[in-house]
Amino acid sequence: MSPPVAVVTDSTAYLPPEEISRRGIVVVPLQTIVGGRPLDDTAWAEGASTGDAPPERGQVTTSMPAPSRFTDAYAEAAARGATGIVSVHLSAEMSGTVEAARAGAEHSPVPVDVVDSRSIAMGLGFPVLAAASAAARGATRAEVADAARRRAESVRSFFYVDTLEYLRRGGRIGAAETLLGSALMIKPILHISDGAIVPLEKVRTASRAIARLEDLAVEAAGTGPVEVAVQHLAARSRADTLAARLRRRIPALAGLIVVEVGPVIGAHVGPGMLGITVSAGEPLVSADP
Repeated sequence: MSPPVAVVTDSTAYLPPEEISRRGIVVVPLQTIVGGRPLDDTAWAEGASTGDAPPERGQVTTSMPAPSRFTDAYAEAAARGATGIVSVHLSAEMSGTVEAARAGAEHSPVPVDVVDSRSIAMGLGFPVLAAASAAARGATRAEVADAARRRAESVRSFFYVDTLEYLRRGGRIGAAETLLGSALMIKPILHISDGAIVPLEKVRTASRAIARLEDLAVEAAGTGPVEVAVQHLAARSRADTLAARLRRRIPALAGLIVVEVGPVIGAHVGPGMLGITVSAGEPLVSADP
């Protein structure tokens, strides 16, 4: 039987499919526009297991969902028995998805609380899982939304990109930072602060940048129980190596997963991206550390 409060999110959470299915989470896809043809982010993810690579940046633009897609998702949840909905999405600093969800909620057959996670990827995914766990325990709509907000406030996300050029083209980072990094052959480490992507440190080589990324995650984890998500784009070997090192270095690791992001994020970060999200609180992911 479905819980009375349904949880909806968008595809940029990049949650493991088994978690989406097990918890009954409804996912509204953002889109990539490839050669003028719209393609749902989730449609690419379903084909990723065949070995397809994400489209190249020059071929791709991205688009948030129309409000009607949220209205349809809320109606679907209500038809399955939900009497309320908590809809958790990527940062409003990065996309208009939150506003589209709020517009769609105006026509929902049941009440909807829209939560801005102030993050993306598993920085969004962990708050979604926290909301779903609260809903499964029979929490009220307000309690489910509060669970998402509390987890969103506690997550820390750091990531490495081979170049800032993709972020500059997408308007996510300034031209001055991009030019400086390119001129000095600097490998940037970034983090998410106040819902936006912000440069954190500049490192001279890729190997040093990845080592520093690892150190930042270990520092963020501290000594209390945490879950960690290692995220990548077309860099599985690097991601697996990083995950193995984190398993050895984080003393109270409650769970660790490795996930690949899709083209909506990929269009803005480029291949080779590595990201780490550290989440403190009750264990949420069904994965053995």
